[in-house]
Amino acid sequence: MPDPHTIDVWINQTPHTLPAEATLADAVRVSGVQPPFAAAVNLQFVPRSQYAQQRLQAQDRIELISPVTGG
Repeated sequence: MPDPHTIDVWINQTPHTLPAEATLADAVRVSGVQPPFAAAVNLQFVPRSQYAQQRLQAQDRIELISPVTGG
């Protein structure tokens, strides 16, 4: 039976278990991704100013995308 105190999410296609009250800011911390990057939850862009307010749900798919330079 699932633990009611945690949720399972995907960060850059890798499964992670976070506290049930986790936000996007928490996901960024556990990911280890360093700025600059853009974030999306379930393919919806989230502005950096909203990371701490963006609550996550079980099975959310979080993408942290770093810019690519060069040509």
